[in-house]
Amino acid sequence: MSETIKADVIIIGTGAAGIFCALNLPETLSIYMITKDSLENSASYLAQGGIAALKDADDFDDYFEDTLRAGHYENSRKAVDTMIRQSPLIIRELLDYHVNFDKIGGKLSYTKEGGHSQSRILFHDDITGQEITTKLLTGLRKKKNITLAEYTRMVDIVEEEGVCKGVIVIDKDNRPEIIAGKVVVFATGGIGGLFKHSTAFSHITGDAIAIASNHNIKLKDINYIQIHPTALYSEKPGRRFLISEAVRGEGAYLLGADMQRFTDELQPRDVVSAAIHEQMVKDGKDYVWLSLTHLDTDIIKTRFPNIYKHCLEEGYDLAKDPIPVTPAQHYFMGGIEVDLKGRTSMKNLYAIGETSCTGVHGKNRLGSNSLLESLVFAKRAAEEISQSISYSPLPEIKVDLSTYEGRDFSAEYREIVLGEIKRRDRAFYDQWCSN
Repeated sequence: MSETIKADVIIIGTGAAGIFCALNLPETLSIYMITKDSLENSASYLAQGGIAALKDADDFDDYFEDTLRAGHYENSRKAVDTMIRQSPLIIRELLDYHVNFDKIGGKLSYTKEGGHSQSRILFHDDITGQEITTKLLTGLRKKKNITLAEYTRMVDIVEEEGVCKGVIVIDKDNRPEIIAGKVVVFATGGIGGLFKHSTAFSHITGDAIAIASNHNIKLKDINYIQIHPTALYSEKPGRRFLISEAVRGEGAYLLGADMQRFTDELQPRDVVSAAIHEQMVKDGKDYVWLSLTHLDTDIIKTRFPNIYKHCLEEGYDLAKDPIPVTPAQHYFMGGIEVDLKGRTSMKNLYAIGETSCTGVHGKNRLGSNSLLESLVFAKRAAEEISQSISYSPLPEIKVDLSTYEGRDFSAEYREIVLGEIKRRDRAFYDQWCSN
């Protein structure tokens, strides 16, 4: 049996939520962070469009209403209020970490996306998530109290009398290990790796959801899964390349096989996804067309350099060619039920980011609220942990690690998560999950 690793706080996941939580914890605490893949391979890193934020006091009511409308008014109003009011603080902190948001004349530049009534999206070209995550990781690597373990998979938690005492992981050498901690934070991301078409990395498969289900930790709205309207269509295996919401925000058209527009491109994502699906059925195709050819070439290349380059590599010149797009799983609004401080139904276990469910997004997430939500509630969780963590020594944990050897956790956890979705929404499962 390997020696138990010990830390005050264990954080599972190195996306924006996990990193920001770690950065907001006191340096007097020892922190152990693990990720299934490399540090950069998180959904946060892939985010293109931007991060929404309250532009000024006059924008509050509109921003609040836009978020509720997109969420079909099933949002937690208290969570929405918290997220919006704390957004200026989050932006100031990101600027302190030298996040380079686009500016015009020295002032922050705001853009608009589908579902937003005003321009309130801050961005860095079309790789905002990469810019934010990279700068936060730079700050993280400077912390001497933080240990980072890549290619390490959490496969269980250690529970004693309803209290979380640590986690069981499979390390990069395929050996089970115990990590004991006073607090465990799930920041494992969504469930995109379970879908045929998804914009997420294939290793992001909802393991925390399955583990929570096994331990009777409360889950919420597991069937609330966002299908993004526009991923670049491909027959190649692997994740789908996202064509950002901001592309339609800048005026791109959706066209059917007859090359005619068939919907209002700036409606909320679920509405546009449904319209595209209906058009694909009507056309007998696996895709529709997205066209920017009516826009100025310089605007396309300047505003969307990464998207332009990727499409060019796939044989499409955005300035000249419509591109084939298809709906793909993009975001998980449901998850492990938490309060506004990230606390789950199990003592000493927190959940933040996409794997958690504060109710802030309701039934459908408003574009560019994901990075903001992750950072706001990661910071709140860190503040709560800082105030409540015990400073007594860690107790010894005894676990028979042989029970974790030779198991196919991918298959086990896939069945659990998809089973939870199927029980709650058979129609959604049949349309998006069954193939």
